[in-house]
Amino acid sequence: MPGIVKDGIHEDGADENSMSHKEASISNGGLTPQHPHNGNIEVAAGVDTSIDQLYENVCEMQSSDQSPSRHSLGSDGEESRIDSELRHLVGGEMKEVEIIEEDEELHKPISSDYHSDSNSKKDSPSTVKKSKKAPATSPNSKSKSPAKPPIDNKRVEKSVKKTPTRGVGQSESGLDNPDLGPFLLKQARDLMSSGDNSRKALDLAARAAKSFEKCSNGKPSLDLVMSLHVTAAIHCSLGNYVDAIPILEHSIEIPVIEEGQDHALAKFAGYMQLGDTYSMLGQLENSISSYTTGLEVQKRVLGENDPRVGETCRYLSEAHIQAMQFDEAQKLCQLALDIHRENNAPASIEEAADRRLMGMICESKGDHETALEHLVLASMAMVANGQEADVAAIDSSIGDTYLSLNRYDEAIFAYQKALTSLKSTKGENHPAVASVFVRLADLYNKTGKFRDSRSYCENALRIYEKPIPGIAPEEIASGLTDISAIYESMDEVDQALKLLQKALKIYSDAPGQQNTIAGIEAQMGVMYYMLGNYSESYSSFRSATTKLRASGEKKSAFFGIALNQMGLACVQRYAINEAVGLFEEARGILEQECGPYHPDTLGVYSNLAGTYDAVGRLDDAIEILEFIVGMREEKLGTANPDVEDEKKRLAELLKEAGRVRSRKNRSLENLLDSNQTANTSSLNNGGIKV
Repeated sequence: MPGIVKDGIHEDGADENSMSHKEASISNGGLTPQHPHNGNIEVAAGVDTSIDQLYENVCEMQSSDQSPSRHSLGSDGEESRIDSELRHLVGGEMKEVEIIEEDEELHKPISSDYHSDSNSKKDSPSTVKKSKKAPATSPNSKSKSPAKPPIDNKRVEKSVKKTPTRGVGQSESGLDNPDLGPFLLKQARDLMSSGDNSRKALDLAARAAKSFEKCSNGKPSLDLVMSLHVTAAIHCSLGNYVDAIPILEHSIEIPVIEEGQDHALAKFAGYMQLGDTYSMLGQLENSISSYTTGLEVQKRVLGENDPRVGETCRYLSEAHIQAMQFDEAQKLCQLALDIHRENNAPASIEEAADRRLMGMICESKGDHETALEHLVLASMAMVANGQEADVAAIDSSIGDTYLSLNRYDEAIFAYQKALTSLKSTKGENHPAVASVFVRLADLYNKTGKFRDSRSYCENALRIYEKPIPGIAPEEIASGLTDISAIYESMDEVDQALKLLQKALKIYSDAPGQQNTIAGIEAQMGVMYYMLGNYSESYSSFRSATTKLRASGEKKSAFFGIALNQMGLACVQRYAINEAVGLFEEARGILEQECGPYHPDTLGVYSNLAGTYDAVGRLDDAIEILEFIVGMREEKLGTANPDVEDEKKRLAELLKEAGRVRSRKNRSLENLLDSNQTANTSSLNNGGIKV
């Protein structure tokens, strides 16, 4: 979170949005389910319940325009990570679905003579009236990979006899009919694809799941798993993410890995969809746990070095980045890079995607030279593979790294190169162009050229305020947040606050953005504090911390810093007892996450000592200040102004308590003894310390 204030001093920190503009140039396009043609839709004999169709259903229902996962750094922007993963698992390109045309319309009753062997994957009939185009695959799916696990794709076409009987929705007494589940699931998928009646689609999918469950006779059924995945996806499309979780958990319990590869891959799909759903709720810890378990299942069935395992490793690495867990993200990204280098030709697209992500991780960890190396190699690989459209985004990241290294001329060159490419490929009013303007504004702001910085901010705002159709609102909100940080650093707090308010309105409590919204609210709390509006500051921090608690982020360093800021707002509102509780909670978190000697932790100690003094706990205040003074004397030196201020505070408290500062002084005799012992030890070890 940029702009954290501690003891009235503005400091720079980091939150979930700290890298938001660095990857803003990634395309935000997504797959959309193919809509069936209007008109009569005939009832087929059932739905295809093979493992191919299972994953196609999940991909179609959980398409990337609805998927909670972020766009993969390795894709061309047309698929979400979960879409790409599921497609890889079933052998790359999705096969077109053969559809049998019947004369009976969808609303006509189902025949009592309607029979299909829906419990057998090999004999599952086709389902829909007309051939549907397979969704586009990511560049990763076109790579040469070892043979995929064998999957039986035999399909048996059946027809429906036109013998009118009762309507499907009239009673649930016929749920044990093995033909009913496929029929209901087909109707649910058709309704969902057309977008006509999602509520009705949900009811049909739920009834299909009940029918499959009754017909399974307690045995593991992939038909049931498929219907549960579809039901959960419809819940998510309606915003009912909490309702989708128990359904997905049930779907994970059904497949038995020992039954074969199809069951294992079905379990994998369930874990990945569950992880996405947790992500939409902002529960990153649960999301990462689901992804990790899914990865282990995938490794078990495909092997440790399968290219598709590499894709999942990169997928999980991105999730760790979102949770600011860069060490774990780096391990997984390196694993993905090793797998792809082993299975693909040198400088492949997969390797380029891994290196691009690795560059982002190294940049976040402060290893700028290594980040630059990975990004340059990624750019060269993209050019070699004819992916010039992705080179501009990598050039922007290269510019970010040059900026971090204070190599400003080279950063400007990289940004201008990306700007020229994006204007020619996407148009001058595309948000990707605006994101480069923001980068240039940041650069000129850091070099003291405020007029140029303000000019680039205004150019970016003109694009963000009139977005072209089809651009995700979150991309606009992210850009406004980045510009706000620049205005704040130029002491234009009012303008910065207005931009954050606009960004917050765009997000509008959207699912899956709770951590981002909390970051914006915390930044607004900082600005309200700077403006002296302590009531609004407290309200903003309270809303932010509430969201962070709900999303499971109550153990992060960012959460600890937000609590510290909220405590300062309480002090200004004379709510001292509440401030004490907040500072104590912040101390516990930062000690765990950063250590007791970190500057942020020491700042909380100082605030806590002040509140202890205010409530009459002098002994506790003196103990904390003695620790702070000793630590800062050791790290900063006795002449440092910060040390002098803390020593004065400590002296006043000691005088008030009638005490003197306790020092752990050592006598000259003890010092000589210890030195003699140390020298003797050095000689015995065969060397002399210099």
